[in-house]
This record gives sequence, structure tokens and C-alpha cells, in this order.
Amino acid sequence: MESKYSSLLIKLLVVQYLSILCASQNFDFFYLVLQWPGSYCDTAKSCCYPTTGKPAADFGIHGLWPNKNDGSYPSNCDPNSPFDQSQISDLKSSMQKNWPTLACPSGNGLEFWSHEWEKHGTCSESVLDQHDYFQAALNFKNQVDLLQALKSAGIQPDGNSYSLERIKDAIKGETGFAPWIECNVDESGNSQLYQIYLCVDTSASNIIECPVFPKGKCGSGIEFPSF
Repeated sequence: MESKYSSLLIKLLVVQYLSILCASQNFDFFYLVLQWPGSYCDTAKSCCYPTTGKPAADFGIHGLWPNKNDGSYPSNCDPNSPFDQSQISDLKSSMQKNWPTLACPSGNGLEFWSHEWEKHGTCSESVLDQHDYFQAALNFKNQVDLLQALKSAGIQPDGNSYSLERIKDAIKGETGFAPWIECNVDESGNSQLYQIYLCVDTSASNIIECPVFPKGKCGSGIEFPSF
């Protein structure tokens, strides 16, 4: 009888483990989200520079977010896997440069990165451990120079308004794939280029065509503020 109960307990534990594993694998692609700091700061809410100083005038990483083809997404998948800065000690300087925090009060990035790992990264643990997750995002940031692509198309961060289609075409020319553009508004209510979404396969190895775009849209002409 004891052997029978032991066998049943083992089966239940296996089922529970598999259900957790399946949950952590429950996504179809990643959104790679890159943010223009000038638009983050040029709002009624404003911003605070990191304790390490003002970031470069370049697109910074917001996150690498597991997503599903139906538009939904998993989040906070493993409360037993907290952010551990010792896992990314070799990436810290690169992350301060390429993944800066602009939230107030000023911070060193750890709170921002912790949020991104625990909300989004834990949902891709079956593919990427903590170090690999942040390394993958940094690799993509270094792979695509969105700012240079826009400048080469005559689109400058000078506060002027540019065609949404021109912006999309410039980024597609750089990456080979259509992006999704997110706008926010400045204090005067003008629409401005805020974030660029690209899609990445589940192994976080390649940029791919987006299966689905987020909801919302920009106007036909949007500002590109300076920083």
C-alpha cells in the first residue's frame, strides 16, 4: 500500500513539474522593445537621469517580452526566480549604457532590470537563464542601429514632425522586417516617436516578422524630439 501511495505521489509531482514547465514555455515569440529617451522625458511626467549620468542620445532597451500569437502574454511566471545581480555582473556596464532607467527618483538600473526579469524574463526560463536573457537583448541592441537608420533616411531627433510611413520604412530597411511604432504625447499634446517594437523568435536568436502587433496607433505624422 505504501509503495502504491509513493508511486501516486511521484506521478503527481511529475505532473505538477510538467505543468510548471509548460507554463514557462507558453509563448510564441518575443517583442524587443526599444525606447527613445527624448520622448520618455518630454512629457508632463518628465524623467530622472540615472545615478550614472545622462544616457547617450540613442534608443535604449525597454525589454524583451515573451508574447503569444493571439496578442496575450504571460507574466510573472516564476516567483521562485528573483532577479540576482550577481548573475549579470559582467553585463552591468553594458546594461547601464544600453538599458538605462529614466524613472524617478534616479536609480542605478537594478530596480528596472529586476522588474523586467521577474515580469517578463521568468516566462522564458525554459529557453534563457537570467544571464542569457539580458545578453540576448543586448546582442539585438548592438545588432540594429535604429538611430543611424533613421538619420540615414533624413529623420533626425530635432523636434520636427516626420511621416510614420517613412519611419517604418527606414527601420525595415535596417532590420529587414516591419516594426510597430508606439507614440506618446508631449506636454502640448503632440504625438511623438516613443518606442519601436521588433519581433524575435523563441530562441532569442533572430529577428522575425511580427505575428501580431500591439493595439493602438500613431498619427500619420509624429515628432522626433531631441534628447
